[in-house]
Amino acid sequence: MGSASSSPSVDMKDFINGEISSHKVVVFSKTYCPYCVATKNLFKKSEFSGIDVKYHELDKINDGPAIQATLLSMSGQRTVPSVWVGGKFVGGNSETQSAHQSGQLQNMLGLN
Repeated sequence: MGSASSSPSVDMKDFINGEISSHKVVVFSKTYCPYCVATKNLFKKSEFSGIDVKYHELDKINDGPAIQATLLSMSGQRTVPSVWVGGKFVGGNSETQSAHQSGQLQNMLGLN
């Protein structure tokens, strides 16, 4: 008899890929992280009001550590926030803010 699920990291990768493919923007974050708050505040701006943004607070869900470990293997980044736009890894808060300031983020979201 085979098990329905293989290793947890494969399940986490499937979960992450499912999220980043079904939402325009996915932010993996922690509630107490000031950089995460800055990123979430960015996406709360009116220019992003029509965009599907999904937040996952890794400190509030049971699989948070496993998801964070899997994000590291997928993106090379250990820290949060881990921001994904249109299925592509953008980076953390500083990369996301820079992409916003340069207009790259708006281009990725089709706002320009």
